[in-house]
Amino acid sequence: MDIGMIGLGRMGANMAERLLRGGHRVHGFDAVEAARDAAKARGIAPAESLQALIAALPSPRAVWLMVPAGAIVDDTIAALRPLLARGDIVIDGGNSRYQDSMRRAESLAADGIRYVDCGTSGGVWGLQEGYSLMLGGDEAAIEALHPILKTLAPSADQGWGRVGPSGAGHFAKMVHNGIEYGLMQAYAEGFAILQRKQDFAFDLHQVAEIWRTGSVVRSWLLDLTADALAKNPTMEGIAPWVSDSGEGRWTVAEAIALDVPAPVITLSLLERLRSRDDDSFADKLLSAMRNQFGGHAVKKE
Repeated sequence: MDIGMIGLGRMGANMAERLLRGGHRVHGFDAVEAARDAAKARGIAPAESLQALIAALPSPRAVWLMVPAGAIVDDTIAALRPLLARGDIVIDGGNSRYQDSMRRAESLAADGIRYVDCGTSGGVWGLQEGYSLMLGGDEAAIEALHPILKTLAPSADQGWGRVGPSGAGHFAKMVHNGIEYGLMQAYAEGFAILQRKQDFAFDLHQVAEIWRTGSVVRSWLLDLTADALAKNPTMEGIAPWVSDSGEGRWTVAEAIALDVPAPVITLSLLERLRSRDDDSFADKLLSAMRNQFGGHAVKKE
């Protein structure tokens, strides 16, 4: 089928190329000229404007957004809205907040435009391995997208599916990312303990490779961890500073709102925040407290 891909960055361009390999006709647009040129070199037909992109697509049109969550999604939809017609489908494949997806679906429905929220997992490996796709929205709209969904997914019948009404796809992806935070933190802490046990002189890459086969903790994330340890066993040149893209925060907020205890996900988020504090006032105050009640030594800067 024909598909318009808006946002030709790392994820969008890879998804477009996977669709091309699957025999689909992909038209792409990106506000950055260099991204359009790079996409053209990969066989993706670039459009110079949103108007040109929409004009190149047969009706009913399907347009996939791979742009950063937030205002950019709203701005893109606002620009697309007068160009689209009743029956067209807009898919948001980014990490939008699920409440925003529900609002956008309701708004576009007033013009007969169908909106599908798609939680997309797979990262830079998606081109090769396929993408995990969690879809929310109208059943008929998602059914119309089956040809491209089967191509993007790891296989035609696995790794993708409609999980509920509008907002459900991005809600599922939000929780997926919260779980990801917890898994990453557990692996990081475990390998840190091994690394600190100097008298055993563990080869961390060797341990990771052993765990990858047959162990209870084997996973694709462990595969990637093993690869990272093979390339840089001491993590030389990497600052102990971990960012977050928002989904972990949203997951914790939802857990609180739903009265669901989620201590592992919550603490993994807090550890990421802690990693960014190079001059922790709280830690200095803790040291001062110990000195006050117990006369414990205070380490000077």
